[in-house]
Amino acid sequence: MRIAINTRLLIKGKMDGIGWFTYETTRRMVKAHPEHEFFLLFDRKPDPEFLFADNVTPVVLCPQARHPVLWYLYFEWAVPYALKQNKIDLYLSPDGMMPQRPKVPTLTVIHDLNFEHADGNLRPSHQRYMQRWFPRFAHNATRIATVSEYSKHDIAQTYGIDSKKIDVVYDGAHDNYRPHSEAEKTAIRQRFTDGHPYIIFISTILKRKNLANLLLAFDKLKTMESNTLKLVVVGNRAWWQDELAAAYEGMVHKEDVIMCGHVEPADLAALLSASEALVYPSYFEGFGIPILEAMYAETAVICSNTTSMPEVGGDAALYIDPSNPDDIYHAISTLQKEGIRNDLIARGRIQRQKFSWDSTANLLWTSMMNTIEKS
Repeated sequence: MRIAINTRLLIKGKMDGIGWFTYETTRRMVKAHPEHEFFLLFDRKPDPEFLFADNVTPVVLCPQARHPVLWYLYFEWAVPYALKQNKIDLYLSPDGMMPQRPKVPTLTVIHDLNFEHADGNLRPSHQRYMQRWFPRFAHNATRIATVSEYSKHDIAQTYGIDSKKIDVVYDGAHDNYRPHSEAEKTAIRQRFTDGHPYIIFISTILKRKNLANLLLAFDKLKTMESNTLKLVVVGNRAWWQDELAAAYEGMVHKEDVIMCGHVEPADLAALLSASEALVYPSYFEGFGIPILEAMYAETAVICSNTTSMPEVGGDAALYIDPSNPDDIYHAISTLQKEGIRNDLIARGRIQRQKFSWDSTANLLWTSMMNTIEKS
């Protein structure tokens, strides 16, 4: 079988959550199925790291698809041409985007519909494009995969899709995420916080990630309680305005907030392992990979009680109302009580066993085979 995979988000050093989903699942599937040919569709010359096995053929298409107008040209013209020229039997799109009239069986992965439920999370042009085209992608695809039961229900309800057409494949955590030794933890704390304990926020800084309320909660903690705790913020600034800018500028203890920007994967894994807790107050997640990564790093988790996050966290997290800074403050404070943190870590060792990239790749492959059978 000749399988084409949309791999335009595989860009060395610049991958986000969907890029890592593409990387982790694709490299496993091509190695597990040498009997099939895989055509990886890029929008620029790929790094050799992404040519995972001898049964992979890279196909570079134009234009580079980084803007809604270019997305349209890429998926409506370049991708159909590549599918025809390479006599493709199945098209997989891990980022949800696809031609409107695919001539081959198509599986699209729609991770979540955050763009349907709130404004301000994306650039307006990107949000308009997704609101216009993703309902069509969902209806025109042979099958859909997604990463949580929450997202499956949301896609089915929002777009009027039969839930039997949607497969849940979940997400996983990179092998980098593991418990680090005390010596490693001491070294990473010394590098980033001058040896002080810290809680950590990990995400590209978007409005829906709700860093503003975490800053308010952390400032209250530092005002109400005597401690040396720091807040480490890891992630590039895609959004820094309105209530987020106001929250930061209004902080009494902003010197205790360490803005790291992008951090290399190995350092990020060590930072997470050495932290007192991951605090993840996002308003909306299709899965919430940092929650799982924290469990693999054996770090306590505080996260929102909304969307998919309780599904991922199970009984291994302290849950907060993301709209209430006081609730976030109380959760961070509660974590300081004896035994709470260790109990969450122990529960996380059990909960994390439900999710892995090996499992994701296997479930995605099953969904691909179902796509062929249903076409």
